[in-house]
Amino acid sequence: MGDIFYLQRALHSFNTSTPNWYAWKKNYTGDERMSYENVIVIKEGAILPSESEVNAKIVLLKLEYAFLELRTKRDNLLKETDYLALSDNTLSEAMSTYRQALRDITNGITTVEQANSVTWPTKP
Repeated sequence: MGDIFYLQRALHSFNTSTPNWYAWKKNYTGDERMSYENVIVIKEGAILPSESEVNAKIVLLKLEYAFLELRTKRDNLLKETDYLALSDNTLSEAMSTYRQALRDITNGITTVEQANSVTWPTKP
């Protein structure tokens, strides 16, 4: 997802009681029309958040999306071996270790870079 996607999502998270509170300047400055410097407030009562507030929100959104992708992959890998964990099966120690490593994959991750560089355990 591109920076414009995150910028729009971040802006939407502010002034939540005033939907559609912002627009983009028609006679824009800079390289891109859809950038923070070209945001204008178009609804009374809405307040333009600072660029640092918007950037902080973008960092959080990127981390949320990275975690979503990570958990989705993890959940799919767990589903592939769920049948082995049924009560009528005896789970091997290697498979039990693999499944636990998958469940623990998000532990200690606090940045997008960490989420994107996870080392996945090898399925036995």
